[in-house]
Amino acid sequence: MAFCHRLNSFTISAFKPQTSNVSLSIQPSFTLQSPSSSFKLQNSPFKVRFNSIIRATSSSSSPTTIAEPQGIKINSIPTKPIEGQKTGTSGLRKKVKVFMQENYLANWIQALFNSLPPEDYKNGVLVLGGDGRYFNREATQIIVKIAAGNGVGKILVGKEGILSTPAVSAVIRKRQANGGFIMSASHNPGGPEYDWGIKFNYSSGQPAPESITDKIYGNTLSISEIKIADIPDVDLSNVGVTKFGSFNVEVIDPVSDYLELLETVFDFQLIKGLVSRPDFRFTFDAMHAVAGAYATPIFVDKLGATPDSISNGIPLEDFGHGHPDPNLTYAKDLVNIMYAENGPDFGAASDGDGDRNMILGTSFFVTPSDSVAVIAANAKEAIPYFKNSVKGLARSMPTSGALDRVAEKLNLPFFEVPTGWKFFGNLMDAGNLSICGEESFGTGSDHIREKDGIWAVLAWLSIIAHRNKDTKPGEKLISVSDVVKEHWATYGRNFFSRYDYEECESEGANKMIEYLRECLSKSKSGDKYGSYVLQFADDFTYTDPVDGSVVSKQGVRFVFTDGSRIIYRLSGTGSAGATVRVYIEQFEPDVSKHDLDAQIALKPLIDLALSVSKLKEFTGREKPTVIT
Repeated sequence: MAFCHRLNSFTISAFKPQTSNVSLSIQPSFTLQSPSSSFKLQNSPFKVRFNSIIRATSSSSSPTTIAEPQGIKINSIPTKPIEGQKTGTSGLRKKVKVFMQENYLANWIQALFNSLPPEDYKNGVLVLGGDGRYFNREATQIIVKIAAGNGVGKILVGKEGILSTPAVSAVIRKRQANGGFIMSASHNPGGPEYDWGIKFNYSSGQPAPESITDKIYGNTLSISEIKIADIPDVDLSNVGVTKFGSFNVEVIDPVSDYLELLETVFDFQLIKGLVSRPDFRFTFDAMHAVAGAYATPIFVDKLGATPDSISNGIPLEDFGHGHPDPNLTYAKDLVNIMYAENGPDFGAASDGDGDRNMILGTSFFVTPSDSVAVIAANAKEAIPYFKNSVKGLARSMPTSGALDRVAEKLNLPFFEVPTGWKFFGNLMDAGNLSICGEESFGTGSDHIREKDGIWAVLAWLSIIAHRNKDTKPGEKLISVSDVVKEHWATYGRNFFSRYDYEECESEGANKMIEYLRECLSKSKSGDKYGSYVLQFADDFTYTDPVDGSVVSKQGVRFVFTDGSRIIYRLSGTGSAGATVRVYIEQFEPDVSKHDLDAQIALKPLIDLALSVSKLKEFTGREKPTVIT
């Protein structure tokens, strides 16, 4: 007889414990703790919800009770491999409907446990949280039950299933957990028709290395059973502990551990002195994403910003029908506010899971490449965490060379790594790295092992506050643009732009990269590309200085003798098709040219990039989806 293990329907607004289809031999005990925050996820606007099912894949199969530790019934459910579960640089991302397929998520979670050494989770502690997007509530219950089925001792879950990606890393590190699950598709849209994702972070708080993600994929190809505890759904609406025999679920406040850490990094009183000034206007766009759960407690309650300075501050399962990617295209409302006549002094936004950021001044956009360089140049003076030392700096390969110049001037170790935050994590764990960033709106430091959107906002507020600590009321404040232009005058300006062509046909995109690799094999130093002379061309390969691991084919690069660069990559952060990214960079030491618009300054190089790649011919795209 076919077996169906149906997870109890879960409603945040009015939780009612229900009985499982399979009789339970133990009932949970629940200890309510005083909640440390008033955060509450909005009720779902979607009336018809997926009723999660973990089902035996054969009509002749039935569940087998394989253990009853402390009276909890652990069932073994037969299953079969499902194609397409290869983990990318940021976990497994697919459309929600794919994850809703029978056993799809359960197979991957079980494959992960099959890939870990038992000592990494047996009787251990794991963290679980996400960005509040559609399907997170159902997924939370699935993950909790499979964790219990595999012998995990305790799981820490954010209230309402909410934990930003930086907060997960912070909680793992503070609570000395064995690792954690992050339910997010990052900056991609949410809702029944859109994206969902899952990834695993290790005990250091950083994303699992390729050695583990490769094992997970291998195990998805051979999986035959799912181990799942027969326990009821857990109430996530109240902070407290629920016990199922020897297995505990602790619902934690999503903000407190993370905020406590940030208060050790920054001078909150210094920042509050700026934010609460009547002549300083601050605005933060949470994009109806997870950062909304943190914005009011941090910016309003702690730093004195006015409540109306937070826009789109309520996390929604579909991000308010928006695309939670903090860039000039998808955060257009914020851009319009900042570029309006008499706009605010400081504006910022964060993405779906809270790890990315965008920084703006009045009518001024700070590129992510410039942002990390400015933070690094000012860190020792403005941020207490770095007062004693900055260990080293690093950037992803496509990010502009602005940070390189800071490292050289300050005589700091510098590293260029592939795209993917895990590559920074190794350097941090080895004590070689303090501040790092990616051109894809990710900035962070070694306080955790993920990029951190709110950290970047606080870093910038610290710099502006430090520069204005002696500015009296009525005197002109040193602005975001003043800080950046002073930086350019000191280090030179790296004009930088990125062209994104989203959801291209994979076949055409891959053929374009193959064509470019053929061009590499024929190129040589001294070749002329219009007015540019080639220094070298390659497909970036990285050897990790910590563990010696090698990753190749990380981006096709054309580097010219004047320092200009053109880079081509296919991104793995989407859930459908391929995203072609083209990066264009040119260094300009002449201060008189620093105020040029980047698109004007880079136009000859942009035209060359499109011509060399035959992008239109391979992809059929006339224009990019996003220009940064």
